[in-house]
Amino acid sequence: MPIRLVTGLALLSTGLLAGAFGYGAVNVATTFNVVPLDVRLTFHSALMQMNGPVMQTTMALAALSSLALAVMARGTHRYLAGAAGVLAVASFLITRFGNVPINGRIKVWAVTAPPADYATHLQRWETFNIVRTLTALIAFVLVVAIAVRATRTLQTDRRPALASTA
Repeated sequence: MPIRLVTGLALLSTGLLAGAFGYGAVNVATTFNVVPLDVRLTFHSALMQMNGPVMQTTMALAALSSLALAVMARGTHRYLAGAAGVLAVASFLITRFGNVPINGRIKVWAVTAPPADYATHLQRWETFNIVRTLTALIAFVLVVAIAVRATRTLQTDRRPALASTA
């Protein structure tokens, strides 16, 4: 029973992480590119301030639950869960060392003026954003694969028992 709860938590947290990053990459980041620069900088700064605690918590839950699942699982499931945990940690590291420093610069630019090479910095932020989105998405897909395989195994194990009671 505990492995099912950990699997559920890993599904939920990796799904939320992939969904949040995916929404940001598909909708928010693309919208940043069509609004005036001052609007982008102001909104980006405000959004990152609100996102910080939520996304850090989600990344931590995704990593911890996936790694806990790796400890509890056996065989292929262990490797898949371990890979999902590593990918969730990678999402955190990409965010912390890639996006966050640029967010800090954007926060300053929002109240002053962006440097001449601001577009290069914004492009780097978008590249980091795409990479962390992909790592989160792959982590989620791996946990989904574990859940699907576990469900199939459980159904296969129950079939003979059900057939013999009929």
